[in-house]
Amino acid sequence: MSFSTGYWRITWMEEWDQDFVDLIQPGHFLFDKDGLGFFMFGAVEGQLDYRLSDDGQRVDFSWSSNDDGDIKSGRGWFELTASGTAKGRFFIHCGDESAVELEFQK
Repeated sequence: MSFSTGYWRITWMEEWDQDFVDLIQPGHFLFDKDGLGFFMFGAVEGQLDYRLSDDGQRVDFSWSSNDDGDIKSGRGWFELTASGTAKGRFFIHCGDESAVELEFQK
């Protein structure tokens, strides 16, 4: 099994509770087939630029967004688990970081 493109629902974040994660809409990451994507949780949203590992088990990404005129950016990664979920970390440049768990939505 390899990391699937498509919609991945955020099921847990270490630093923010699920009510915040789902504040505006269900928190998620969307990975397109072209190496780009999008994420949203709480009031945070941004564009992704990602790369898959050669074995397809890990995705590394950078992200950027605009928050009321303030440019935000960061990086992160996810690895597939044996159960088909993904676990990783999300980093805000010069700011917070959090462990994250995702579940693929078909």
